[in-house]
Formats: sequence, structure tokens, C-alpha cells
Amino acid sequence: MKKIGFDNDKYIKLQTQNIRDRIATIGGKLYMEFGGKLFDDYHAARVLPGFCPDSKLRMLLEMKNEAEIVISIAANAIEQSKRRGDSGITYDQEVMRLIDAFHEIGLYVGSVVITMYSAQPAAAAFEKKLKALGIKVYRHYTISDYPSNIAHIISEDGFGKNDYIETERSLVVVTAPGPGSGKMETCLSQLYHDHKRGINAGYAKFETFPIWNIPLKHPVNLAYEAATADLNDVNMIDPYHLAAYGETTVNYNRDIEIFPVLQAMFTRIFGKSPYQSPTDMGVNMAGFCITDDETVCEASKQEIIRRYYNALCNVRRGISEPSEVMKLELIMNSLEISTDMRPIVAKADAVAERTEAPAVAIELPNGKIVTGKTSKLLGASSAVLLNALKELGEIDDGYDLISPSIIEPIQKLKVNHMGNHNPRLHMDEVLIALSICALTDERAKTALDQLAKLGDCEAHSTVILSSVDVNVFKKLGMNLTCEPKYQTKKLYHR
Repeated sequence: MKKIGFDNDKYIKLQTQNIRDRIATIGGKLYMEFGGKLFDDYHAARVLPGFCPDSKLRMLLEMKNEAEIVISIAANAIEQSKRRGDSGITYDQEVMRLIDAFHEIGLYVGSVVITMYSAQPAAAAFEKKLKALGIKVYRHYTISDYPSNIAHIISEDGFGKNDYIETERSLVVVTAPGPGSGKMETCLSQLYHDHKRGINAGYAKFETFPIWNIPLKHPVNLAYEAATADLNDVNMIDPYHLAAYGETTVNYNRDIEIFPVLQAMFTRIFGKSPYQSPTDMGVNMAGFCITDDETVCEASKQEIIRRYYNALCNVRRGISEPSEVMKLELIMNSLEISTDMRPIVAKADAVAERTEAPAVAIELPNGKIVTGKTSKLLGASSAVLLNALKELGEIDDGYDLISPSIIEPIQKLKVNHMGNHNPRLHMDEVLIALSICALTDERAKTALDQLAKLGDCEAHSTVILSSVDVNVFKKLGMNLTCEPKYQTKKLYHR
């Protein structure tokens, strides 16, 4: 049974109230920069067991009559077809997906703003497409010497050139398809224009991590550093908060580095800055909702190890730098943790060594570890999946959930007609075959009914898996790691 270390209901209640209090303090409109993921914050769910991946969304739904959403996207990201690292879809496609998702749950999307606009052809085409679909679109332009030349930025030739985003509600949530989308610039530009119009408006930042009111080197905060190792983010004591209030709080380097500039901008717009520190700008209440520190510490250490394996594999794929691995090793050394703390690694390695072929291990909710080996019919991932479902469904280990007489025709189809060189069934093919068998076989149906129990289970492969199998592990909610090596020595891997 998974231990819980975070009170999600308390979090939603405290978070909602804190944002309402901030709006009341301002006495007008609040532009809230939303960092991280709104719909699917699985990192938070992994390091804070009990946190629901859609908690931020639930919080917004508590305020849906007060809130509207503005989605910010950088013109260069559209031009360069920038893609999200998790889903692989381009930023402009993600904007469309976000709009649909918000609409489906009843949240109001007021508009899209294209930032750093300088007539890029793809950005102009995307603007035209959105307008044809009935979406309001605004342009924010590239400002020379941003963010250093404050006198120029806070002028008619700076923010003054930007379109003014017409908003209707007291809470304006500024979100984006990914980092580098210009969320903060959007908020500051709006403050400038609202101030000119005599509208009371303020700014706040909603970032779950690092958590400001737990120690700097707490495993939860170090897990955030591990998650952003590719960005070279570093958690730091907020020196401005310490100087202003004598209180030690945690923030991260980019917010601390940019704060003097933001403070000068606030002073230029309002006559004085409403905030004395980066911590003052935040509204995050997650630190108050940790109920079991030991549980979240252990969960965070496991997340760091998973991030380490992911970085090793990305270096092997040629899409990350070795410096990312080195940073993660430093974090692991500081916490005195190693890959030995992931017990499924040794189990998978033992099977691979015995069979001289790839192997996969899964740790089930009861703590038992099942393994799968490579055979003529099934890949190791498919084998371990069936073995896990048998164990969960209390089905005899020797029973064939899918008869070889069903597997072999599928293999012939793959090789003879679909152009595949590998006849072994992938996980998605196994699940389809199992679904067909479940129509006539009660034990196959029992196995299929166990799929939901695999959520949050740990899995490890002795080789880098195909994207097909990786996606199935993700869809089933399992936390997968892989050794940084391929099954073959080919240069091209599908």
C-alpha cells in the first residue's frame, strides 16, 4: 500500500483562500503567472504522495467564476516548431489542446497572446488560424534590451507597443505550453497598461517548486533541482527575504537573479514596489500540507534516482549533455543515495545476466517484484506485464493468458505484411490480444481487470525500450527507468 505524505484536500482549500486573499489585498485584478503543469503535474504527485496531478486545476475550478485564462506562446517557439519534452507535440498544438481541455471542464479561456512577435511567418499563420476558430489573439512585441533597459521597457516604445489584453475577471491566470513563453512579460505588460487606465492590478507567481518554507536541501527541493538539471536551475536561500524579514526561505536562482529588475519595474509603474522579495511574489501553500515528512523524503529520493536514469539514457540517445548527469550525481551524493535503493534494478539485472537477453522487473503494490524475460514470442516488457497481471489476479504462473496459436498469426502479420523485423509482441499488441481472449476466457478477463492496480508501480528495464512500450508504461501510470544501453549495436533505433 502506497504511503500518503500530503493532504490534498487541505492544499486545495489553503491555496484557494490564499489566492483570494491576495486579490482582496490588491483590491482589483490579479495577474497570476502559473508555472509548471496545470493538468498533469506528475512530478508533484511522485514527490508528494497524496498530491493529485490535477490539484491546480481543481483549485481553479473552485474559483472558476472569478478566473479567466490567458495562454502565452512565444513567436519563435511557433517558428521553430518547438516541442514539449513529455508529449512530443509542438507548442502551437499544445495551445490548441489546452484550450479544448479548459473548455471541457468549464474554465474560461479569454485569449491567446503571441509574445516576442516580429512578424514571423509561422506565428502570423497561427494567429490567423486561431482567429478563424473564434479565439481572441493579441501580440506582444520583441523589446530591445529586455529586461535590462527598464526606462525603455516601461515606456510607450516598450510595453506601450504591446496589444492590451482585454480581460473580464478578477483573477487572470497566465499559463503557457512550456518554458520560455513570456508569461512574466505578459503580466508586467498588463500591469503597465492597467496602471495607465487607472485599474488596480497586481502580480503573483504560482510555482509549486521549490517549496519556499521547507529547508533548502530537503529532498523535495533537491528533487526539483533534479527535474530541472537540463535548465541548470539551482535552489537558493532568498537573500532579499532574509534581509527584509529576517526569515529564511527558499527560491530558485532565476527568480532571485531577476528580482532587482522586477522591483525596479514595479517601482517605475506604481511608484513603489509591492514586494520586498521573490518569496513575497509567490502564493504556493504546498509546504503547509506535508503530513509525513519521512514519506515525502523517501519518495523524493526515488524520484532523483529515476531522473538520474533518464538523464543517462538521454545522453546515450545524444539529446542531453553529460553535465546533466554530473549534476544529478552531485545531488545523489549530497543525500547519500544510490541506484541500489531501487530494488527492481538488481532483479532485472539478474534475469538479464541469466538469460543473456533484455529483462524487465516490476514492483507491485504489495512489494513483490515480478520479472519478465525475452522469448521468441514476447519482448521482456510484454512478458513482465502478463506476469504482473497474473500475480495481481492470483492466476497460476504456468497458465497461458494468450495462447501461442493467437500470438503466432499476429507475428506473421507484423513481419510479412507490416514490414517489422522484430516478430515479438509489444505491450500494446499484447493488451489487444488479451482483450480478445477475455471474451471467452475468464482468467484472461480477470487479468485484464488488474490493469488499474499497476498505477504508481515501479518498473526497470535492462535496455532502452521502444517508444511503443515506453508509452504503454506511461499510460498505465508506471514509473519506468531503463539502463542506458540498446539491445542491438545498430545506429538507428526506432
